[in-house]
Amino acid sequence: MKNFLSLLKREFRLFFQNKVLLVLFLGAPILYGVLVGGVYKKGKVTNLPIIVVDEDKSPLSRQLIDMFNENDVIYVAKVLNDPFRAKDEALKTESTVVVQIPRNFSADVNYNRSTELTLFVNASNTLTSNSAMMAVNVAASTLKAGIQIKAQQKKGVPEYVASKQFEPFKITMIKQNIRSGNYLYFMLPGVLLTVLQQVMMLGLALSFASEFEKGTFPELVQKSNNVFVLILVKILPYILMSGLIYILYYGYSIWYRMPLNLDGGAFFATTILFLLAVSFIGILVSIAIPSQLKATEILMVIATPSFILSGFTWPLSQMPEWVVTIAKMIPLTHYLQIFRTLMIEKGSIEYLQGPVIGLAIIAAVTLIASIILLQIKINKVKKNKQVQATV
Repeated sequence: MKNFLSLLKREFRLFFQNKVLLVLFLGAPILYGVLVGGVYKKGKVTNLPIIVVDEDKSPLSRQLIDMFNENDVIYVAKVLNDPFRAKDEALKTESTVVVQIPRNFSADVNYNRSTELTLFVNASNTLTSNSAMMAVNVAASTLKAGIQIKAQQKKGVPEYVASKQFEPFKITMIKQNIRSGNYLYFMLPGVLLTVLQQVMMLGLALSFASEFEKGTFPELVQKSNNVFVLILVKILPYILMSGLIYILYYGYSIWYRMPLNLDGGAFFATTILFLLAVSFIGILVSIAIPSQLKATEILMVIATPSFILSGFTWPLSQMPEWVVTIAKMIPLTHYLQIFRTLMIEKGSIEYLQGPVIGLAIIAAVTLIASIILLQIKINKVKKNKQVQATV
């Protein structure tokens, strides 16, 4: 028993001596609890933007727009006179629903002629599209019920009968992008790209850390002491192999019958930028932490909550500012927005200046930091060689 207690005491001592393990074991549950709690603290989405195409421009259409703005789930980001720029404005404002009020809407309602509101729903994000669609439907149905009851009561029809006899206008919903509403089409790309980021980071965490740990870094420096060459040599195999992963992912899209609209040039350029940003983060940690285990542990902490923070499922607009700040430091946040706009929503690169700039900043900052740290390590190796040569 005494020997067992001695061994147990030894394990506790080793645990508390390992600072990285201590921070991960005690800090990660606290960090993830605060992060996830901060992300979903609101509990429901509010203030989702919608676009209204008001071709009628009547007091009735203005009343409907006011009712949209009074709903706490949605607000009218822009009112257009015609539908020609509706898609562009929806992409700019990240609106998930476009409501089209037809010409002569008010007159048709007043004269009991058939008319309808058309809702164009961007179904690329199941959560926001469903919430916004339901809120628009509630506001429109409330207006419809009010018109309906008032018109029938003028004819002397009791209220409970009036509510069942007359429909002043219809509401038609047209789902776009993921029209089937299949949750697999929504989730699979996000999860697969999260996995790609994680394996890239974890692989590159070992790049320089393994050299330091095995004592082979001086041998590497002897072959080339150019920081750019060394970084390129480390990241290039992973970037090239990631191409095979993208081919695999494209195979999944065929297998699961998920149609993808590929804008080759824009998608290729932004994908390379994403891979560089992820690679430079992995390289930076690998240089800064000269231990394979500790480097992978740190990158696991970064990579694990990235999908939750990315805004792919729960919108960034619904998160506290401090969580959004952290989310924007992760390449996946920007890349998933790029992927959704280019591949699912069939938008163009002009709507993606923010995410592209975000990826470029991450790549530039981590590359510069990697160059500085690696040059310091190289200088240290050179200095040791000079000392040995003089001895």
